[in-house]
Amino acid sequence: MKRDALHAGAASHAPHAPHAGHAGHAGQDVGDPRGGARARAPGDVPRTGFVAGTLGGAPGGGGADALADSHAAIRVGSRSFAAAARLFPADVRDDIVSLYAWCRHCDDVVDGQVMGYGRAVDVAPDDRDAARERLAALRRETVEVLGGAPGASPPFVALARVLRRHPIPARWPLDHLDGFAMDVEGTRYATLDELLGYCWRVAGVVGTMTATIMGARDPRVLDRACDLGVAFQLTNIARDVVDDARAGRAYLPGEWLAAAGVPPDALADPAHRAALAAVAARLLDAAEPYYASARIGLRALPPRSAWAVATALSTYRAIGTRVRELGPRAWDARASTSGAAKLGHALAALPSALRVRRVPPGASPRSGLFTRPG
Repeated sequence: MKRDALHAGAASHAPHAPHAGHAGHAGQDVGDPRGGARARAPGDVPRTGFVAGTLGGAPGGGGADALADSHAAIRVGSRSFAAAARLFPADVRDDIVSLYAWCRHCDDVVDGQVMGYGRAVDVAPDDRDAARERLAALRRETVEVLGGAPGASPPFVALARVLRRHPIPARWPLDHLDGFAMDVEGTRYATLDELLGYCWRVAGVVGTMTATIMGARDPRVLDRACDLGVAFQLTNIARDVVDDARAGRAYLPGEWLAAAGVPPDALADPAHRAALAAVAARLLDAAEPYYASARIGLRALPPRSAWAVATALSTYRAIGTRVRELGPRAWDARASTSGAAKLGHALAALPSALRVRRVPPGASPRSGLFTRPG
């Protein structure tokens, strides 16, 4: 599963696998900055350059090169997000893609993967100490950029560009890294509330950063951007639950699994598939109020940004609908959306984004939803 809201869709947006693949951060490939592990080709994947997703990133790299690499990264790493991103104005698109590139890079470094595929040849599977070391290196580089450094590799040059241009608090990128730390440590979640804390770190915070790039400053708007990231991540978890289980990860609330009679270490066992489908449907039900809240937040975004986000919302929510419809067969093949379906979502999203602009402020309070910190 890929982890962040950007990966999941766009503006959350975005959602991640320190092992061969886990719930993906919301944002990564909708078809997708955490989707389950995907085999790109037989065998291991060698390190190449940042465009192909190196673990370390190519050294140096000016702003223009980093931006070009960021666009290349999104084309490889998330077809759905790349499609939705085309709807943004050029300057907004460049900055959102730059943020995506950093999120994608961190995701891959922690997981020892290349653009969400396979595993780099020199990364040992299930080596938690090595994953901790990689995460610590990411944190050091991130702190340097937060302190004003220009970035020593393209993903961090890209992050530095975003931080120079937008008032993103230092705690947000660090919160995102804290989400990766939860994956590295193999954290499990007894309740939905505990899981929502994870969703904030790996996807909701990406939504707030993305909305800030779009010009949002009102905390109420940022709350709804967080809601979309959370919705994306809950959808990711439902879609990728079996792939994640095969990688040794379990995100579904332990209380729910116990009530359904599903052992948390047996989520990939076909014998539990019907019960698992019921738990996944319950998680998708939990995502619905977050999608609804995020939809109201569109009214505060500039028109083209609202259209792009509405497209991502519709596209990603459709994946959850597909998982629900398939029931126990949902994990026979990875649920995704076709190119034609993405186009249909984009066309339908335009009038939807325009209609919501007529909704008066305060018409849909966020009562009962997760509250992001700070």
